[in-house]
Amino acid sequence: MIRRALLWSGALSVLLIGLIAQVQARREARGPETCDTPGEPAAPDTVTVHPSSFRVLVFTRHGGYSHRSIPAAVAAMHTLGARHGFTVLATDDPSLFEDDVLRAFAAGVLLNTTGNVFSDKQKVALERYVRAGGGVVGIHSALDTETGWPWYHRLLGADFAGHPAIQHARLTVFPAPDGLNPPLPQPWERTDEWYNYRALPDDVNVLVSVDEGSYRGGQMGRSHPVAWYHEFDGGRAWYTAMGHTTCSFSERPFLDHVLSGILYAARSR
Repeated sequence: MIRRALLWSGALSVLLIGLIAQVQARREARGPETCDTPGEPAAPDTVTVHPSSFRVLVFTRHGGYSHRSIPAAVAAMHTLGARHGFTVLATDDPSLFEDDVLRAFAAGVLLNTTGNVFSDKQKVALERYVRAGGGVVGIHSALDTETGWPWYHRLLGADFAGHPAIQHARLTVFPAPDGLNPPLPQPWERTDEWYNYRALPDDVNVLVSVDEGSYRGGQMGRSHPVAWYHEFDGGRAWYTAMGHTTCSFSERPFLDHVLSGILYAARSR
């Protein structure tokens, strides 16, 4: 009996070591999270707080991969709100996706959500919100969410296909009306996880594209958009494929980029 218990214990230890190694390998395959620019965004109590003119719902639920960047991203959303005059409610509770709640928000931000996060009733509420003129901002893995819901992916503009490891890459920023692109570096170089799509985004206005010659693993060709916007089904949608890393949410150009999306979706431009 003792020998058998020792054999089982040894086998279990080997299995656990193997599982840990697999998890570590998957983490390493994503590449290091290095920051392009130092510094963290100031906390709301250290900036000039402006009166709130509208409310933004920031939704972070994940039914799949959980991004380590979410806490930093939520803190950055609160700081942007304090600086630019909007109130942020951050939650991972999908029960807030009902008509009476959603109508109180000028825009909803789907912040690194993954997997299936909505019930059928909540999906209908989001559709009604958009059709009533509501705005939606999708950040990074919002595209890797609700893969079986065609309306949702028409709203965001594309379907997620996959990505290579985190890498440094060169971006092109395109002119946009009404200040939709804030002053950004040209070219803009930064480190992130660069998404491929099942097909190129259709019927959208491209804001930023990535040069596939500046990194490895791109599959979209010479035209590889990573941020865009459009009016859709009565409402507005703005999406950026960037924002995987924690460092993203301490980069001033990236935060300016996200802010422009929030202001567009909330019809505050």
